[in-house]
Amino acid sequence: MWGRDMGFRAPRIRIHGVQRTASSNRQLPETRSPLPLLFRRRSSGQIIRNIATVSSSLLPAFGTVIDEGYLQLKKYVVAPYDHRYRMWQTFLVVLVVYSAWASIFELAFKKAATGTLSHIDLGVDAFFAVDIVLTFFVAYLDTTTYLLVDDHKKIATRYLTKPWFIMDVASTLPFQTIYSIFSSRMNHEEVFGFLNLLRLWRLRRVSQLFIRLEKDTRFSYFWTRYFKLVGVTLLAVHSAACIYFWLAYNHPLEDETWIGSEVNDFKHRSIWLSYTYSMYWSIVTLTTVGYGDLHAVNTGEKVFNMFYMLFNIGLTAYLIGNMTNLVVHSAVQTFAMRDSINDILRYANKNRLPENLKEQMLAHMQLKFKTAELKQEEVLEDLPKAIRSSISQHLFRNTVENAYLFKGVSEDLVTQLVSEMEAEYFPPKVEIILQNEIPTDFYVLISGAVPIKESKPIGCFQFLSTLGAGDLAGEIGVLFNIPQPFVVRTKRLSQVVRLSHQHFKQIMQPHSEDGKKIISNFTQVQTRLILWHNH
Repeated sequence: MWGRDMGFRAPRIRIHGVQRTASSNRQLPETRSPLPLLFRRRSSGQIIRNIATVSSSLLPAFGTVIDEGYLQLKKYVVAPYDHRYRMWQTFLVVLVVYSAWASIFELAFKKAATGTLSHIDLGVDAFFAVDIVLTFFVAYLDTTTYLLVDDHKKIATRYLTKPWFIMDVASTLPFQTIYSIFSSRMNHEEVFGFLNLLRLWRLRRVSQLFIRLEKDTRFSYFWTRYFKLVGVTLLAVHSAACIYFWLAYNHPLEDETWIGSEVNDFKHRSIWLSYTYSMYWSIVTLTTVGYGDLHAVNTGEKVFNMFYMLFNIGLTAYLIGNMTNLVVHSAVQTFAMRDSINDILRYANKNRLPENLKEQMLAHMQLKFKTAELKQEEVLEDLPKAIRSSISQHLFRNTVENAYLFKGVSEDLVTQLVSEMEAEYFPPKVEIILQNEIPTDFYVLISGAVPIKESKPIGCFQFLSTLGAGDLAGEIGVLFNIPQPFVVRTKRLSQVVRLSHQHFKQIMQPHSEDGKKIISNFTQVQTRLILWHNH
């Protein structure tokens, strides 16, 4: 109602299907829905909520018109942002973590590749084979129109012509099992070990998951980045350990290797014993501890050590830089508050301000930072005026309507007044208005307690009354442009909305009848107060 009263009408977006552009005969991708649905089971309300999420990336280009009637994708087409498909992708990420660990581990420790892990690998590969088939039914986002394409032929053509289709197939095929089916000879185990490294291609899924989680406000950015850094570190340590053991295992002389000089006949010892030695060396080297008990012996190991240590310099800088950034980012507000408080203390001491005034300044600054998350001024400033007005109407309209000064005025005036008001907090024992000053704003108390006192010449104060929720302060000076006759000082933490004299004057100019009503309300209340005071 208030939008119509102010002459503002929210734009209504008409969405319908677009198949061709008016300026050319170019056929656009057939997209019946830009919305994240799976087959035909989502409600339109859920659709609107999904399309509004930041992580959806569904942003139709300017001028693209989408029909609200086409709320469904084609049959047997999965939306990439459907929650069930994302659950499937998250499950695959768990299998990717296993694949990244196993592929390098099985290359270094050949006995593990022929045991239980080989059967687990077949099961994992089967899941990724299912995902390859499923990809032919997943709609994709057109980069020109930013709409979902649900045409089966276009989805299949796009996937088959992209390089990642070949890599997906190559990383999924069990080459060793296929070779054993056609030949009983197993003399190419080293080749199969390197072919298994193609499964590292699946790590791109983990990267995509972290990118999405970093944008998702439901998850902590700090912990998302933290687990990402831990994952990168563990992968680097594990990879270096396995490669270093592979070098020793393939060296012709066991005694002339880094582990052979410490462990006799290590090739026939337990896999986990060798893996423990390898991880120990990798972690000690990464952390630059360097105990010296495990060290390079032959030339190949020394060359690998040089490259690994150079890599560790970059990895360590990356980890330290990111962790420092995360810690500093989480403490930025604390640092800003401490700096502001120190500036206030220096200013007060330099100008020899009294203690009570210094305490008021410190209380106001501390309250400013404590209420920053509630006020969100920076966020509101970036929003359109209509949205800011709607927020103000929702939060403060009832209180302003019940204020004595505005009872009986038009809804249009109340709407305009509330839209121009700004919320503010005041700490306890702080003057909002001083006696004998001409206030530039008047205040409507939302919560808290504000006593009104009259200053006496001898430096004392006479208590008059206490303002509560819905009461006004400073209206006398704003209405009549005269000095304020009372001191208004907070008793406890108080929230107010204030309106400047200039904005109030501009709003009241076309509302002469409402102006008379406001003066009448003011006169009636002040008359009752005078009679009560005299009595």
